[in-house]
Amino acid sequence: MEKNKILDLLKDNFIFFDGAMGTMLQEAGMKAGELPESYNIKKPEVIYDIHKKYFQAGAHVATTNTFGANRLKLEGKGYTVSEVVESAVANARKAADEFENKYVALDIGPIGSLLKPLGKLEFDEAYEIFKEQVDVGVKAGADLIIIETMSDLYEAKAGILAAKENSNLPVFCTMTFHDDERTFSGTDVLTMVSTIQGLGVDALGVNCSKGPNELQEIVKDILKYSQVPVIVQANAGNPKVKNGLVYYDYTKELYSDEIMKMVEKGIGVIGGCCGTNPDYIKTIVEKVEGRKPKWVKPDRITCASSYSQSIVIGDEVKIIGEKINPTGKKRLKEALRNGEIEYVIKEALKQQEAGADILDVNVGLPDIDEKAVMKKTVEEIQGLLSLPLQIDSSNEEVIEEAVRIYNGKPIINSVNGKQSSMDKVLPIAKKYGALVIALTLDEEGIPKTWEKRLEIAGKIIEEAKSYGIPEEDILVDPLVLTASAEQKGVLETLKSIPKIKEKYRVKVVLGTSNVSFGLPNRELLNTTYLTMALSYGLDAPITDPTNESLMGAVKSFKVLANQDVDSKEYIKTYSKSSEVKRYTTNKEEKRNLIDIIIKGLKDEAEKETENLLENKTSLEIINEFMIPALDVVGERYEKGDIFLPQLIRSAETSKVVFGVIKERMKSSGGENISKGKIILATVEGDIHDIGKNIVKLILENYGYNILDLGKDVSKKEILETVAKEKVQLVGLSALMTTTVRNMELVIKDLRNQHPQVKVMVGGAVMTQEYADSIGADYYGNDARKAVEIAKDVFGK
Repeated sequence: MEKNKILDLLKDNFIFFDGAMGTMLQEAGMKAGELPESYNIKKPEVIYDIHKKYFQAGAHVATTNTFGANRLKLEGKGYTVSEVVESAVANARKAADEFENKYVALDIGPIGSLLKPLGKLEFDEAYEIFKEQVDVGVKAGADLIIIETMSDLYEAKAGILAAKENSNLPVFCTMTFHDDERTFSGTDVLTMVSTIQGLGVDALGVNCSKGPNELQEIVKDILKYSQVPVIVQANAGNPKVKNGLVYYDYTKELYSDEIMKMVEKGIGVIGGCCGTNPDYIKTIVEKVEGRKPKWVKPDRITCASSYSQSIVIGDEVKIIGEKINPTGKKRLKEALRNGEIEYVIKEALKQQEAGADILDVNVGLPDIDEKAVMKKTVEEIQGLLSLPLQIDSSNEEVIEEAVRIYNGKPIINSVNGKQSSMDKVLPIAKKYGALVIALTLDEEGIPKTWEKRLEIAGKIIEEAKSYGIPEEDILVDPLVLTASAEQKGVLETLKSIPKIKEKYRVKVVLGTSNVSFGLPNRELLNTTYLTMALSYGLDAPITDPTNESLMGAVKSFKVLANQDVDSKEYIKTYSKSSEVKRYTTNKEEKRNLIDIIIKGLKDEAEKETENLLENKTSLEIINEFMIPALDVVGERYEKGDIFLPQLIRSAETSKVVFGVIKERMKSSGGENISKGKIILATVEGDIHDIGKNIVKLILENYGYNILDLGKDVSKKEILETVAKEKVQLVGLSALMTTTVRNMELVIKDLRNQHPQVKVMVGGAVMTQEYADSIGADYYGNDARKAVEIAKDVFGK
């Protein structure tokens, strides 16, 4: 099918997707734990009939029964990706061909393994897994691709790139959100929209998660930022159990009423997820009949994003930290040459703590593999910090390597007015949805007047727009020359700032420290010039955030420009109570083990632990350093101050500490320090173990002995292990509604055979009410809660 066919339909019409596949398969007799994708091959008539019923209900699009059809999930199941995807597309196509204007969407769900830094899966490996599905789906005749139920922005990016680079089909993408309006990995709505939209999807939105009423605010926020059609496929509420059967608490009428509220807000693509069926879709179709979508394109904003936050440029002054750049920095050069990534991370941390909003990353040295070092540096920094990154290189291959594996919406530094530069850099910015800094220089060099700067800026902006890059994704750097050599030109740079912003919807950045080169008391000149530039309308200086004079100029300007409302930030920084804190955090001081664990400095953890063991016992280190540090990290995670990557990084750092302690105890014949045994297992039929693995990592660091039975674990194996190991606590996990029944069966037999054993349950479909209904003792909604449960069972 031509790509534009379904997109043309969407211009003036609602598009209806189908509803749940798993719910329909259960009604058709699929047993708990059976592989849903196997029905494509062994019972194709069942799948065909489900698709046909959805088409009869009014759906335009049938989603193939391939949610878990990737090589990792199918491993050991007796089916190949090709077999499953080909048969699934054929079944959907057979049903579609019986109607007019019906389409087949290749369904791609999560891989089931966490990408680094959360897990062990490489970004490139995830891409190849998705590519295999796309290749088969395209060949089999799918009309579009939907990448759905994504909880990790990084995984979603890998899927989108695989789809767009290996097909010309429309690509839709939806993610799942928790009650805090963030995904499992910590991504907020603006960050999701800005990143996925930038990658060029044709529609984006939310699916699964919860019922439509609970999604209203999330949908409202998505519509506030999305420039492309918004898709919503909500659950029919929360799953519940009655008489041993799973049901959902939204009737088709209640569900459709809530969807109609979203229609009024402006969504254009509608379907259903867990618990919905053809009756739900039919009811929505009937209520929407005769309406046209309310396309509301919001004003574009200029923002750079990490995986967990977006920094909007233009609403107030933002600081771009410049210190990760080897120019004139002997120690950083040594670190880059020697592969001392921990030193680079410390420089990044210092800038974050000093108040930087964005970090520039430049690793350009003539005697290193810049591409490899940049890739490693970006991966490490984005795995630890939540600040957006600015990729700084004169080599377009280095730029593309970095922005490809970047988790979020980066800034590219830079492109200039030379045609060769624009030809190389602008296609990269467009493909990956990056912001790009436009330097006002061309083949003739840096101009002497503001008029020429404006002219070059305009040339770059117009060229960028020809690639489809909006003005709001461009940051102009009018370039300042040194006052010692080009004194007259210093003011010309400043004059260009308002002129550029008056003519174009761009923001202005500027590296201000060049102005003082060759003159004494550089800090005074830099601070004065920065203040002048801010008064001319500079949006984001590229500067040293650890310099108190420069940061003072910015903070005071924000007060006087009414950007720091009620002077809250200024007072917080300069009140007497904060003076001591500022002094100590800005000094280079010896980090203790608590600080090392909190910040996730793995390389330092081993050495510091060995030093402590000279004067402290293993248990003292665990109780005085490890546990307090993990408690702080856990509290910050609960408050939303940090997110899953930082939580895992700290846990992995603790694991290093624990490893040193274990080795010392082993060599000295010390006793076991386990606080108790806990079994963890993903129940039979379910191959999703991401949450379980995170819980395992955190519990181990708190000193518990974890017996991880893995995924797709039979009831028999769980019961036998309980009897053999004499455990007191069992943790059961399930992601899919089709497998939670097995969780209930395990709990029932545990009650009969081992009544003393406590059971905690967790997983995407689980709620406190659901946990209570199946007889669980505890509901663990995250790893932090699992620690509290373990303390309750084993004692504190």
